[in-house]
Amino acid sequence: MATFYNQASLSLGGSVINSNITEGEIVSGADLTKTAASANYGPGDGITYVVSIVNNGVTEYSGLTLTDDLGRFTAPGGIEVVPLTFVQGSVLYYIDGVLQPAPEAEEVDGQLLVRGINVPAGGNVTVIYETRANGFAPLGAAASITNTVTAGGTSCELSDSATVPTRDEPSLTISKSVCPQVVTCSGEVTYTIVVQNSGNTAVVATDNLIVSDLFNPLLSDITVTINGEALAEGTGYTYNTETGEFATLPGAVPVPAATFTRDPVTGLITTTPGVAVITVTGNI
Repeated sequence: MATFYNQASLSLGGSVINSNITEGEIVSGADLTKTAASANYGPGDGITYVVSIVNNGVTEYSGLTLTDDLGRFTAPGGIEVVPLTFVQGSVLYYIDGVLQPAPEAEEVDGQLLVRGINVPAGGNVTVIYETRANGFAPLGAAASITNTVTAGGTSCELSDSATVPTRDEPSLTISKSVCPQVVTCSGEVTYTIVVQNSGNTAVVATDNLIVSDLFNPLLSDITVTINGEALAEGTGYTYNTETGEFATLPGAVPVPAATFTRDPVTGLITTTPGVAVITVTGNI
């Protein structure tokens, strides 16, 4: 873990004589590794961590405390935020592969403390626990959470970190409304279809998104817009006047990514979905 040097000296009658320099190395009697069992995360997702301690020595480590910083970091504006919340009751504790009674575990001042961990001589311990991405977790594209766990109670510092990236993909919902809700025969009606994207990745033309509908009763003389701009039949959509089947052509409906704004005072993130609005107007 570290190399150290030492030198002796003697003095006699104003003269100083130095010895040779000795060199030694401090090695850890134990190794700690931390891994994330979750490949990525999104809003509110659970993230499971696995902490392993291997005792290479002949003396038991007893009464260790694991401290996890739960990803604490300084956000823009200088505010400290903690993006993970410990899930109570989720701790599993194994000694040499044998499940043990759950140790004491609690979240204190934005840190997870797991107390009473014992690692037998020549043995190993595995501690598994779950956290959840909270309202402070970064959600933008290519964002990540890095958190560090430290084992206290040994003569050597044992710590390791794990980084989990965001899940970079669209997250879509669709809703539909009609106006007016009461229409006379042969009257005009407008359907409004709203596609919202709460994900950190935009839907682009090459994603080939298709929005489809089946109008009943049938519509005639339809006009179609997307975000207020006219969409042309044949290049932007298809419509079968005999069956009422309507569909946008692949890639004709892009949907921007959501934007994520962190409150400069509280540190909480607000998500504003990206939106695409399709209107279809015709006569019944």
